[in-house]
Amino acid sequence: MTAIYILWLREVKRYLRSKPQIIGSLAQPLLYLLVLGFGLGPVFQQSGQGSYIQFIGPGMVGMGILFTSIFSGIGLLWDRQFGFLKETLVAPVPRIQIMAGRTLGGATIAIIQGTLVLIVCMIFGFRPENWFAVPVALMFMALIAIVFAALGTALGSTMKDMQGFQLIMNFLIMPIFFLSGALFPLAGLNSALTVATRLDPLSYGVDGLRGAFIGISAMSFVLDVSVLVVLSAAFLGLGAWAFSKIQL
Repeated sequence: MTAIYILWLREVKRYLRSKPQIIGSLAQPLLYLLVLGFGLGPVFQQSGQGSYIQFIGPGMVGMGILFTSIFSGIGLLWDRQFGFLKETLVAPVPRIQIMAGRTLGGATIAIIQGTLVLIVCMIFGFRPENWFAVPVALMFMALIAIVFAALGTALGSTMKDMQGFQLIMNFLIMPIFFLSGALFPLAGLNSALTVATRLDPLSYGVDGLRGAFIGISAMSFVLDVSVLVVLSAAFLGLGAWAFSKIQL
């Protein structure tokens, strides 16, 4: 457990020391919030759907968590390049603890980032309709962070090339984000798009966040939580297996 804590603390400290990273990672959610939130707001309101800022606020929180958590896998490549990974792996500590510490660190960073995005959304007019449901929203934020931090660790464990990792991340991240319902309602879609959104893990996280924050959801609370818990366990297992196969 000491190794898990040390690696978790290292990841969090490295993030907190990187102020440009913190500020830069807010740029994309802020861009979507301003351009789409205020640009499409009148159209969304005229269609009888209410405030678009209210609608996409949870989606922007999910986006911030997604990008931060899954890119935490890049840290593995940096550590491999500069030798820290080798020093860690030769230590008399089970690899599962090393993987758990890194993944929990990445998930914690993603939760912090999601909270910062939420604060930015509130500055521009987003308001939770039920403040007592905020702990439920925090639970969904944590589940999203664990799912994608574990996935990022699994992918980072199998790759040695930084450029290749970035290509795969871009190939995965954009479809995951755009099919999650962060920018559009999940109800009333055609059958093909409905299937695609249901296969997207982030859909259940964004739907849960939206249900907790503004009381609107396309799926049930139990389904959202169940899918995220199952995927968390699956990706953690996959990440642990991939991390155990790393060759120095």
